[in-house]
Amino acid sequence: MEKNQIKWGILGTGWIAKQFTEDLAHASNGIAYAVGSRTKESASTFAKTHKISHFYGSYEELAQDPEVDAIYVATPHPFHKENVLTCLHAGKAVLCEKPFTMNAAELEELVHYARANKLFLMEGMWTRFLPPIRKVNEWLQAGKIGEVGLVKADFGFRMDWDPKHRLLNPDLGGGALLDAGIYPVSFASMVFGSKPEKILSTAYIGETGVDEQFSIILSYPSGKTASLNGAVRLGLTNEAYIFGTDGYIHIPSFLNAKTATLHVNNEEAIHYTDDRKSHGYTFEAEEVGRCLLDGLTESTTIPLEESIGIMKILDTVRGQWGLKYPFE
Repeated sequence: MEKNQIKWGILGTGWIAKQFTEDLAHASNGIAYAVGSRTKESASTFAKTHKISHFYGSYEELAQDPEVDAIYVATPHPFHKENVLTCLHAGKAVLCEKPFTMNAAELEELVHYARANKLFLMEGMWTRFLPPIRKVNEWLQAGKIGEVGLVKADFGFRMDWDPKHRLLNPDLGGGALLDAGIYPVSFASMVFGSKPEKILSTAYIGETGVDEQFSIILSYPSGKTASLNGAVRLGLTNEAYIFGTDGYIHIPSFLNAKTATLHVNNEEAIHYTDDRKSHGYTFEAEEVGRCLLDGLTESTTIPLEESIGIMKILDTVRGQWGLKYPFE
C-alpha cells in the first residue's frame, strides 16, 4: 500500500461507531470514507452527521466498495463473527470492536480465514493504544517497580433495571463478563500474558439468566496473581493497580486512561498525563493504518494469539458458571 491515508468504512451506526468516527478526524493516517447500516436511512443520517461521502444500506455493499481499505465493525458482539467474515470475504482489513467474538471457537475461525488469505485483523481493544497505557508498559519493561506480583483491575457500572436491554438480554450476548469484564481480563493479559495456570471465578447470575457481576482470580507461575471484578448492576472504582517488589503503578479509570502514576519505593511519585483532544479511539485507528502501510497483517500490541487466549479465559469462566447463550 503506497498511499499514506487509509480510507475507513464504518460498519454500524450506534454509539461506539459515533465515538470512533469522531476520533478519525484526529487520526494522522486515516479518514472516514464510507458507512454501512442495515437501512439506507440510518446510513444516510450518520453520513450527513459525520460528513462521510459514501453510505450504504447494507453491510455487504460497504464491504464491496473498492475504495475502502479497512472496516471498523461496530455492531453488538453476537454479530461480530458474521460481520467480520463479510468484510474478510471482500478482502478488507478489519478492526473489530471488543469483545472480538462470543467465544474462542468463533474467533479461531476468523483468525484462520484472515491468515489463510493474508488479511489484516485486529481486536478493537482501544485501551492498549492509549498513551498512558503505553507509558505503563514502558515502566514495566524498564523494571521500574521490580518484579510484578499482583494486578488488580475492576470495571463496573450500575445500569437501570431493564430486562430487554442488550446488557441483560441473553439473546444479545448480555452480561458483565463479555461487555465489562473483557477490560480487566485484557489488562491482566497485557501484564502477565493470556495463559494463566489456574482460573477461579464466581458470579451472580440474575433473573434474566446473565451474569450481573463477577470476580475472577487468575494465577500464573511464581505466585503472580490477577484479581479482577466486573459488573453491570454495581458501580465499581474502575481503577487498575500493578504491584511489584519495588513499587506500584496506579491507573484511575484504566479502560479510557488519561493518567497513570508510578510509585517507586522511597521516591517521589511520577505522574503521566495525556492531554488528548480525542475520546481515545484515534490511537487504535492509527495502529491499523500503520500496520497496513507497513504491509503487516496483525498488530504486535495485541496479536491475534493473545486475543484468542483472552477469549479462552472468558470461555473457561463462563463454563465455571454454567452460562451458555441460547445461540451457542
